[in-house]
Amino acid sequence: MARTAAPATSAGAPAGTPPEMSHRQIMEALTGLLAAFFTAILSSTIVANALPTIMSDLHGTQTDFAWVITAALLANAATTPIWGKLADLYNKKVLVQLSIIIFVAGSVMAGLSETIPLLLGARVIQGVAMGGLTALSQAIIGTMIPPRNRGKYSGYMGAVMAVGTAGGPLLGGFIVDSPLGWRWTFFVCVPLAVVALILLQVTLKISHVRRPAKIDWLGSILLTSGVSLLLIWVSFAGNPAYYDWISWQTAAMVGGGILLLALLVLVESKVEQPIIPLKIISERTTALAILASVAVGVAMFGSSTFLGQYFQVARGASPTEAGLLTLPMIAGNLVGSVASGQLISRTGKWKGYLIAGSILLIGGLGLSGTLDHTTELWHAGVFTAVLGLGLGMLMQNLVLAVQNTVRASDIGTASASVAFFRSVGGAIGVSVLGAILANRVSELATQGLATAGIPVEGGTAGASMDLAHMPEPVRDIMRAAYGDATAEVFLISAAVAVVALVSVLFIKEKPLRRTVDIQTGAGEKSTTAELAPAGR
Repeated sequence: MARTAAPATSAGAPAGTPPEMSHRQIMEALTGLLAAFFTAILSSTIVANALPTIMSDLHGTQTDFAWVITAALLANAATTPIWGKLADLYNKKVLVQLSIIIFVAGSVMAGLSETIPLLLGARVIQGVAMGGLTALSQAIIGTMIPPRNRGKYSGYMGAVMAVGTAGGPLLGGFIVDSPLGWRWTFFVCVPLAVVALILLQVTLKISHVRRPAKIDWLGSILLTSGVSLLLIWVSFAGNPAYYDWISWQTAAMVGGGILLLALLVLVESKVEQPIIPLKIISERTTALAILASVAVGVAMFGSSTFLGQYFQVARGASPTEAGLLTLPMIAGNLVGSVASGQLISRTGKWKGYLIAGSILLIGGLGLSGTLDHTTELWHAGVFTAVLGLGLGMLMQNLVLAVQNTVRASDIGTASASVAFFRSVGGAIGVSVLGAILANRVSELATQGLATAGIPVEGGTAGASMDLAHMPEPVRDIMRAAYGDATAEVFLISAAVAVVALVSVLFIKEKPLRRTVDIQTGAGEKSTTAELAPAGR
């Protein structure tokens, strides 16, 4: 029934549209949500500058380094669609609080880890929780705020992401350099999570319409198994200690992964409530945004993971100094996210920012591909600032483009699908780039040691990251190897980022609608959007 007095309803919105929440109401509701999101982002970045120290303390290798990141990203990716589906079926507030509780458990376990396998298990638990926080925060914003106004609030989320990303390496570096030690990079997130839990209980008030719940567990298992098998394969293939690219292990893992994902597609086309609805991800905007998100995931997680390592291992910076040296990228991310979000809300135009962000992303990664162990640090700051600017203009706005095309009842699933593929891209990126970096470091180190007349035992040059206990001549050669090999990681990421540019070029720009859900002129929900003209 139409409302005769709806003071906050947008002009031009169809009759029957519920009144919009005021800016104050939205910000109050978002307080706890943003706190939880900040905690999740902080937990994923605070470990970045601590990893070289952790690897040295726990006697880890470059492969272990990559998998500490990949384990969390893989768990994040595999569970994000599940959380998204749960968000469409159950109370989102309760689910966010459950995510925080799981996150606290994983953080405590990580801080108490004495071995690499135990640390990897804890990171998986953290990844499960981060998948929930990522998917649910996007879904809650989507159910409260019309797309036409969502840009600036997505900008706030982008700002929180930027601050968490900036504060994480700085805080992590400070903790590692302090008497507390690296274990407190995990413990420090626990009180923050508890605060977020309390804030959510007090501030987040959203209504939920109960619907019959049916989770696609078979699809979830196939999805997790298929992606995990392929990532495990690509992490160890070509490594002399494991197996060759062309081997029976490769055939078994690749064949098995493809078979599992093919079965996933078959299952998703048959079940009533699929974990990844093919009808949603096959829609043009969503499909192209997913392709772009995979490329963005490779760039975002790959650059943030290996940049801190470059500053510490190749340039000899302390963990705290490495955190400070990553600030230009974070500043660029913050400016790109907030500025583009505000401008999109004012004009209703969003595609141009996706294109500009993609170009800046390619440019920043390409410039970072010129880094070596002698590059001026201010050059590195300029290159990574451009990279951060591109990331800021892309991440949240890709989700916005997708949310503008789906019904409110599907926002959780659609948002989770984009986040899922971005995390998959990140997991693939870190895993593949980590393997490439390890092999390249080994090659350069072997060449450097041979040139210096230093014998290499068993061809294991580059396997260890424990540079602190190496003789000085060997340490210098290893630093140079890590510094020169990092450029290859950025160049490959730049090539992958071209996929993001091509994808957003083919996205069709639709005006941002002024209602939370898709409406017909009579105020009834419909599967076809009638969008209010932007900027009028």
